[in-house]
Amino acid sequence: MERLSRATVAGPVTPAGIGTGIVHLGLGAFHRAHQAVFTEDAITKGGGDWGIAAVAPRSRAVLDPLLEQDLLYSVLTLDGERVAPRVLGVHTRALHAASEPEAVERLLADPAVRVVTLTVTEKAYRPDAPIMRLLLSGLRARAATQAPIALVSCDNLPSNGHRLRELVTAGLGDASFIAFPSTMVDRIVPASTGATYATAKNILGLEDRAAVAAEPFSQWVIEDDFPGGRPAWDLAGAILTDDVAPWEGLKLRVLLGAHSALAYLGALAGAPTIDRALALPGMRAAMERFIATDIAPTLCPPDGVTVQQYGQSALERFANPALRHRTLQVAMDGSQKLPQRLLATIADRRAAGSVPVYATLVLAAWMRFVRGSADDGARLPLDDPLAERLRSTPDLLALDSVFPPGFADDEQLRAQLKSWSGELDRHGVAGTLEALR
Repeated sequence: MERLSRATVAGPVTPAGIGTGIVHLGLGAFHRAHQAVFTEDAITKGGGDWGIAAVAPRSRAVLDPLLEQDLLYSVLTLDGERVAPRVLGVHTRALHAASEPEAVERLLADPAVRVVTLTVTEKAYRPDAPIMRLLLSGLRARAATQAPIALVSCDNLPSNGHRLRELVTAGLGDASFIAFPSTMVDRIVPASTGATYATAKNILGLEDRAAVAAEPFSQWVIEDDFPGGRPAWDLAGAILTDDVAPWEGLKLRVLLGAHSALAYLGALAGAPTIDRALALPGMRAAMERFIATDIAPTLCPPDGVTVQQYGQSALERFANPALRHRTLQVAMDGSQKLPQRLLATIADRRAAGSVPVYATLVLAAWMRFVRGSADDGARLPLDDPLAERLRSTPDLLALDSVFPPGFADDEQLRAQLKSWSGELDRHGVAGTLEALR
């Protein structure tokens, strides 16, 4: 079967001649189903040379298929049994950071590039991370012209723009020509599988080895601070605001907090996907109580939004069976994700004098997941940068690289954790949830 390319694609795609105005660091599925879609829509509705040069930090698994396909790929929007395909052509270049660092540096220094977006995961936000070193090298070269640029973190970190500013300023010194807008991004995009590629082939009549699948929902909230200009993302449906924090809190604590909860509890119970985890008897009620009693009191949502409504919407999205989002994929890198998804909620509730019952159940589930055994005795993989330390530490609460100060000495928190750990050890997830009904 023929491959997807500009010669074989049916229907219009973004013209190949648009200029490059954005560099994106991280060529994963999320970028291709989120920022790229918003940007292509912004070009269509608002014009401008805002093509994206995408940089793959290490792996060539997506890069090579994209290069073979004239940088085209499809996004399959999955809604139950319905699949809506769309071919995107917004990328103007694709580079491999590990083997083409000089080319990436030249792009970052090019005054025509006015925006850099990043989806490099939480663990890359440290000064010794290769992609951060490369970013700093390109910005040092750019400093000669002081051409204005915005660095836009799209990773799931609290105050992600401030976090990136701290890293860049510490390594660069003068960052007066750089803006660091914070963002909140939201779309469930599972890792592509053989089934993804097979679906794309069946619908397109072409082979697409860079296809991605995603849910219908997509949201991007952006702090509007772009000294060199930006695409018309607002015309594409993005929310431009002066304050991302209320949206960020909802995403990190409600959506991602519940997502991680379903991943750990579901994996322990043998549920392979998030929708199957949510369908376990008693699970949905437990998630609703987790959101209402533990998370909601810690948040001040945006005007017109309630935490409970947002939570119900999130649970409905998780129930989409077409996504097949694996619990083990969501469970990855827990030591990096849980501080903002779960531990901040626990810390705020403890500061208010309450013991968050359902949040500590989730924490107990993660601790049991770290031990590596599901309820039926099956081995569970621990894909985490701190995996060795996690499994060799007898008292996880004392691990200060993960837990906030005070957790280790909090006897009430320890007592609640011990209670939940005992329930999970004796009865498993199914029995524990049954007792809550």
